[in-house]
Amino acid sequence: MKILISNDDGYFAPGLNTLASHIAKLADITVVAPERNRSGASNSLTLDRPLSVKKASNGFFYVNGTPTDCVHIALTGLMDSMPDMVISGINDGANMGDDTIYSGTVAAATEGYLLGIPSIAVSMSQHNSTYFETAARVAVELVQHYIEHGFASPTLLNVNVPDVPYEALMGRTVTRLGKRHKAEPVIQLKTPRNETVYWVGAAGTPNDGGEGTDFYAVANNQVSISPIQVDLTKHAQLAEIQTWLTK
Repeated sequence: MKILISNDDGYFAPGLNTLASHIAKLADITVVAPERNRSGASNSLTLDRPLSVKKASNGFFYVNGTPTDCVHIALTGLMDSMPDMVISGINDGANMGDDTIYSGTVAAATEGYLLGIPSIAVSMSQHNSTYFETAARVAVELVQHYIEHGFASPTLLNVNVPDVPYEALMGRTVTRLGKRHKAEPVIQLKTPRNETVYWVGAAGTPNDGGEGTDFYAVANNQVSISPIQVDLTKHAQLAEIQTWLTK
């Protein structure tokens, strides 16, 4: 089996290294990741300049672009053959609910999915995580299950893992994405040159985080596994808008 691994925290990130070392035990891996942290890059492609690909001493490739760039370049030019799966992570921080819209981790997996490859995004439940090993073991289990059973249809999974020892996990559950309250206000600061700058504020707390959501699962020490999709069409509203246009 051949697996492409990427992330958005950069090729030096501990989560990426932990994931790669575990997946390498059961598959032939290629790692292509950004040269620096590109969290929040979403699905952006770099179209205004050429990109370079370099190889680190550990064999990882790194790109001066976004997570989506990394996977796109790997699948359309860098790799000799298409992999059987794309795994993105392990992200140092959660990608639940509305976070998935902004997440570079999810975006890297999404690019694999868009190019017809089963893809999984793996994230820890909080920043400055300790138990990347737990998430890596979960990722290995998912790959093993895929080897044995495959997927019935094209699949993109968003996986969030509690930052606890593996033995403390309370199972795995299939979830839907929850929703957050609106984000905290931006933080306004002055530079030494008296220029006003802004830091984007923290994400809001869960607004829709009840049972069945990714927020609820992780809060109860369960691995959250959410099948997600790219189609942004609000199908239930098609007829309503058609009627609205004819008024």
